Amino acid sequence: QVQLAESGGELVQAGGSLRLSCVLSGRTVSRYAMGWFRQAPGKEREFVASISWTGGSVHYADSVKGRFTISGDNGQRAWYLQMNSLKPEDTAVYYCAADLAPKSPMGPYNYWGQGTQVTVSS
Repeated sequence: QVQLAESGGELVQAGGSLRLSCVLSGRTVSRYAMGWFRQAPGKEREFVASISWTGGSVHYADSVKGRFTISGDNGQRAWYLQMNSLKPEDTAVYYCAADLAPKSPMGPYNYWGQGTQVTVSS
């Protein structure tokens, strides 16, 4: 069994920064690719960023390129999403997800966290 736990979401002003964390526990012997997704009120969940197990392959949604950075610490089974220059439209619940071998950077992912709320005020 794999569990993911996100943290770091909070209220921040536009232009500010946040760093989200995601920690994997449970079945930690395997190598997981990891993704960040978000869901704003009334909208469908959308892909934000992903990183391969080795860290050699990262992908970003166009809406966050140049502002967000995904990284990972495989030894700690932790992944991070550094978010800079935040905009009100970045307001959403952010989820981390993991899978041994997603078919694409956008998924599908088998394991999901409960989410952390990010609110950006204008």
